Amino acid sequence: MKTIDARKLGRAFGVMGILFYFGCILLMALAGSDGTAFFFNTLLHGLDVSGIVRPDVPWWEALIGITETYLLAWIAGAGIATIYNYSTRNQ
Repeated sequence: MKTIDARKLGRAFGVMGILFYFGCILLMALAGSDGTAFFFNTLLHGLDVSGIVRPDVPWWEALIGITETYLLAWIAGAGIATIYNYSTRNQ
């Protein structure tokens, strides 16, 4: 059975996480606070996020957020690959 390279899948998840993060930045820039709140309210099944939407995020805080998103997504991708490889090892 084939195995999945955990580092490559982690990298793929990390890059996708960054793309989603930049998509969120673009949404905030184009739709503003109200449009962003509407989007996430519908995405999160009616959870009201209008009280926590913050359109004035400093660049250094966004950079930290991008880094954290990449790391968390990398861990998720690498973890999925590791669990998959372990679960198919004896089959």
